[in-house]
Amino acid sequence: MSTVTPSLLSLVESTAETRLVGDDAQLAATLANSARHGLPPISITPLHGQHLSLLAQLVSARAVLEVGTLGGYSAQWFARAGARVTSIEVDARHRDVALENLRAAGVDGAEVVLGDALDVLPRLAAEGRVFDLVFVDADWGLQADYFDWAVRLTRRGGAIYVDNAVQSMVEDGEDGVTREGSLVARVGRDERVRAALVPTVSVRKWDCESEFVDGFLLAVVL
Repeated sequence: MSTVTPSLLSLVESTAETRLVGDDAQLAATLANSARHGLPPISITPLHGQHLSLLAQLVSARAVLEVGTLGGYSAQWFARAGARVTSIEVDARHRDVALENLRAAGVDGAEVVLGDALDVLPRLAAEGRVFDLVFVDADWGLQADYFDWAVRLTRRGGAIYVDNAVQSMVEDGEDGVTREGSLVARVGRDERVRAALVPTVSVRKWDCESEFVDGFLLAVVL
């Protein structure tokens, strides 16, 4: 069995990106414009975007909720799957850049709500909003709280995807992994869902020079 070095892993990722995703001028423009405005370079990768877009198609998502907008990059991937996107962003500058990027990409009807997610999510629930897919990509320390609201806002059979779930667990070493209040522990006790944790490794995410170990939690609402 071959040893998977960072350079080999980088080759795998770049080859898959070229073969499966290809170049996309509009998405590249979104990242470039976000960088010009000083947004942090922490958007999902093109392969990750393709993955999310496929997931949206698999659940026939017509309405997608995002917790965390940044520059609107992931929102464009969901829109390409035919979904109407509602995204929550706490930073006004990020929201403005995201709206600029979405307009430039021709994404009509995307809603970017400015505010703290834990203030906005209850409002959406009170309005009776229901989503087919919820993507959580925000404050790691609040993932479990976001997840609880996501369950309330997702239709039966819909999906909830929490990004950076592994990184949030390992930040505090073994204690962070095993503590009872962790995202995985709380979701494991939640009878409203079935869930799995999928670890991932990358050297292209956030321009890492070595392997970046992370993963996502995926749940289906029962």
